Amino acid sequence: MQSYIPAESFQVVLLWIRHFDFLLKIKRSRLTKLGDYKHPYRGKTHEITVNENLNQYSFLITLVHEIAHLKVWNKYKRNTSPHGREWKKEFRTLLVPLIKLNVFPPEIYQCLEKYSLNPKASSCTDTALMKVLKKYDNNSEYVHLEDLPEMSIFRLKNGRSFIKGGKMRKRFKCTDVKSKKLYLISPVAEVVQTSLF
Repeated sequence: MQSYIPAESFQVVLLWIRHFDFLLKIKRSRLTKLGDYKHPYRGKTHEITVNENLNQYSFLITLVHEIAHLKVWNKYKRNTSPHGREWKKEFRTLLVPLIKLNVFPPEIYQCLEKYSLNPKASSCTDTALMKVLKKYDNNSEYVHLEDLPEMSIFRLKNGRSFIKGGKMRKRFKCTDVKSKKLYLISPVAEVVQTSLF
């Protein structure tokens, strides 16, 4: 566990695991999610999973996200929306001890502070936070889509290739190389540039 989170946060996380009594599973990388929460059923306990390939700050923020779900379940069961007002409050509350311990570097803290005012279903939807967190990844093969020039051919992690087009409101209009269909792709999507038109 200690190798997945910042050292300063270890005692807080250990306290959470004991207090909230949940099973933490570290999973192989999943393309569709960074982590998830399953409420107790059929005699099983709360279960939280987090992807193993996340850097220590992304891992910790994802863990906080999922523990907030656990706290909401304990208080409200199904009587609230998954990322509603109650979840946002619990997420912010869980961040307090981490902020007091200066767990996050200043650049992450600044983005996290802004994000925590109105957190979304995933930290991936906040491009500023996602971009600063990616700086702490060890994977140098990938770049953000927004960093490629227009008309670049790039590959996503799922192996599909696209041609980068112009930016719409928040996403880039990209053409699938095989099907020629248009897709809107996040500017912080991790891609590998393969060539340039």
